[in-house]
Amino acid sequence: MLDAIRSGRRLLSSTVLSGVVLLATMGTASAQGVVIYRCTDASGALTIQNGTPCPKGSKQERRVMEAAPTPPAGYTPPLPAPAPQPVVVPRALRAPPVVPPPPAPPAAAEPAVADGDRLPPPWLYECRTYDDDRYFSDNGDPRPRCVTLTTTGLGGMIENGSNTSACEMKLDQCQRVPDGALCDGWRRRLRDAESALRYGASEDRAKAEAEVQRLTRVVQETTCGRASPGP
Repeated sequence: MLDAIRSGRRLLSSTVLSGVVLLATMGTASAQGVVIYRCTDASGALTIQNGTPCPKGSKQERRVMEAAPTPPAGYTPPLPAPAPQPVVVPRALRAPPVVPPPPAPPAAAEPAVADGDRLPPPWLYECRTYDDDRYFSDNGDPRPRCVTLTTTGLGGMIENGSNTSACEMKLDQCQRVPDGALCDGWRRRLRDAESALRYGASEDRAKAEAEVQRLTRVVQETTCGRASPGP
């Protein structure tokens, strides 16, 4: 009984001593690297040992794992860089969104008229008024116009603001434009109508637009609108 107790004490002391040696070995190995032994015995059983060589009769594989370098005394790892913060632009400084204008509707295609199907333009008259004002007209026999006369009293004085009024009926003198000058006459009449539309009174705008459209058709759809001049 006493021998068994003594044997147990010797085994405990040997175990403690082995632990101290193992810790010292690991402390040294931690500075140089960790040694791992892979042991395979005769029966094929695999054992992995840390720092302790394999027993005799076993197949041994030795591997050294590098230890991480120890930072110097007083070393402080750098702090991670702060994440970038989004820049907030005040609403008052933001540019308004650009809204593209709506697409313009496609223009209606004008009916093409072949040169062989074109007709000569209508007759045109150049008329002259009593005060030598000239204009073009479709009508060669215009209605007479009433020209207001100045009235005088019995004493020969001009009466302004009186209820008395008189006018003289005057006729415009018109003559037909020659065939060779018809296209030039219609184009001049179209220019005059466009000027009246641009600078005329707003209440007559609808009538002026209709006149410009009518004269444009005459110029474009008759022989005046040929691609190449002809007889």
